[in-house]
Amino acid sequence: MARKPGSRAEITGPRLRDAALRLFARDGYAAVSMRQIAAEVGVQAGAIYLYTADKQTLLADLMIDHLQALLAAWADSDPPAGPAPARLDHFARFHIRFHAARADAVFIAYMELRNLTPGNFARVEALRGHYEAELEAILKAGQAEGSLTVPDTKLAAMALIAMLTGVNTWFREGGRLTRARVEDIYVDMVLKAAGADGTT
Repeated sequence: MARKPGSRAEITGPRLRDAALRLFARDGYAAVSMRQIAAEVGVQAGAIYLYTADKQTLLADLMIDHLQALLAAWADSDPPAGPAPARLDHFARFHIRFHAARADAVFIAYMELRNLTPGNFARVEALRGHYEAELEAILKAGQAEGSLTVPDTKLAAMALIAMLTGVNTWFREGGRLTRARVEDIYVDMVLKAAGADGTT
């Protein structure tokens, strides 16, 4: 299981993850073999296990890395401290922009959940729950101050996140609408769906 000459862990490890991300997104987790990933990176098939325990671990690590990066980016996004509609506007724009730059990771994080073992699924769901809780907190604050109205904040948070993530499934640069225009339209729809009165 020796590395090929010139291969270094700090280089090969990230390249391995990048290759797996790309192949899983393109062909689906079930259809991709560890041998294919190794060939993509340019290492011997057995050497790949120097960098990951197995394919399941690789998938889970990719999802967890994505969600941890999402939570860290949200914490660094400086959410406004004002009324809930302004905070919801900020959340919607943040979500669209963050996910637009990570199409493969987003696709895997949502479409490959069914291929996780129960233990890995629980780890991923816990991180997803933390992110959903950030949005739910905004919706609850809006209800408390009377600026937002939703029948169930948890359900609304999941529905709004699904709606915002959906931009990745259809948007293509150079189409009828610019990304900025799509963002504005989606933010308006999110605010209306949450019962905002149109002022932020």
